[in-house]
Amino acid sequence: MASAAEQLAANLNFNAFSKATDLHKRLLFTLGALIVYRLGTYVPLPGINMTAFAQAFSGQSQGMLGMMNMFSGGAVQRMAVFALNLMPYISASIIIQLMGSVYAPWEKLRKEGGEAGRKQLNQYTRYLTVFLGLIQSFGIAAAMQNGGLALHPGPFFLISSMVTLTGGTLFLMWLGEQITARGIGNGSSMIIFAGIVAVLPRTLGNLLVQTRENQINSFVLVVILAVLIGAVVFIVFMERAQRRLLVQYPKRQVGNRIMGGESSFMPLKVNTSGVIPPIFASSLLLMPTSILTFVGKNPEKMPSFLQWLPSLTGVLQHGNPVFMTLYAVMIIFFSFLYTSLVFNPDETAENLRKYGGFLPGIRPGKRTAEYLDYVLTRITVIGAAYITIVCLLPEALIANLGNSFYFGGTSILIVVTVTMDTVAQIQSHLLAHQYDGLIKKSKLKTGAKATVPARRGAGR
Repeated sequence: MASAAEQLAANLNFNAFSKATDLHKRLLFTLGALIVYRLGTYVPLPGINMTAFAQAFSGQSQGMLGMMNMFSGGAVQRMAVFALNLMPYISASIIIQLMGSVYAPWEKLRKEGGEAGRKQLNQYTRYLTVFLGLIQSFGIAAAMQNGGLALHPGPFFLISSMVTLTGGTLFLMWLGEQITARGIGNGSSMIIFAGIVAVLPRTLGNLLVQTRENQINSFVLVVILAVLIGAVVFIVFMERAQRRLLVQYPKRQVGNRIMGGESSFMPLKVNTSGVIPPIFASSLLLMPTSILTFVGKNPEKMPSFLQWLPSLTGVLQHGNPVFMTLYAVMIIFFSFLYTSLVFNPDETAENLRKYGGFLPGIRPGKRTAEYLDYVLTRITVIGAAYITIVCLLPEALIANLGNSFYFGGTSILIVVTVTMDTVAQIQSHLLAHQYDGLIKKSKLKTGAKATVPARRGAGR
């Protein structure tokens, strides 16, 4: 028999959506915030020779800049004030999260600090975002100035560019926090999602144009669309996949009553690491290309410790077999590394023992931790293979089609996962609205029954 929550979820329809006024406000706020973000991607950075920059960008659109341009919704291609997007904030969040797992004071703050500890770590994340934003913006400004792309080179150009680009990142960080609090979905994920979706129609349009001009065979276009649709279905299936471990709680007597004895499940996601492994892997592999974006490729004019970079640019390109092999190896490596950092079997086993739970047939304590590590290692193999397959499919298309097709597997992962999370949040808001309606109806009925005897008594 279905539970009450499942029955309510089955009854969700457009009529229930039309009555959820709070959900309407949240959706409108999210839409307005994303419109503000998209407008900011068209505001150019002051002091840039846009014609020369467009020519320089076209030669490096498949490297690190291409990936950043995809995430920023074309802001890098236009060198807008939001060109850095949320990359410094995401990097800072990952660093703080990893440090919170290995650095003892921050680990204690994360586990025992409660709400105050979480706010303190968030504040550290903001400080690190400013630091990383200043470093990245200085690198971009210096590269453009050295490459002759600045209209008025000098200290003022460097400082103004650093302040503008870092300020754009901080504004997007604040906007993402507002979306999380007053809108729908995770704000940072929604901003990145909007940037990727904004570039997607242009990518598909280029494929149609190339098909019409006979640069791509019609059969190849059908294969590409079939692969993309299959990848979306595969991602949805794997993101919902989990290993559910049965957790049993023993019966205990409290006074004259016997409590406990129930069972629950501990869900372990197949893909615990999310989209972190491909982001790390692609960023590291494309780093040499990004360094040479505006510096040039003449080894004689470079410092001695950078003269080996031009030899790698021909190998570390999308679609190259060496690039694909290294990409797969690094994705698998970061999948296991990040999973081991965010999930601690010893800590989970200790929490189970503390609250009286146990896995049937497994002794509490060390044996439970070993079993959790055993299970997690094996499902991480499946999760790492799944992420590798999804990320290598577009690379295989690039290898066969050249640079005419570029839509990374990381982008597909982000779009699908953010869509799933947003739909789940909308459903939870609708369920909460239906629960509120049922509670109000029950209160009205209870109040009506209570007032009827009072009126009869008054009449007598």
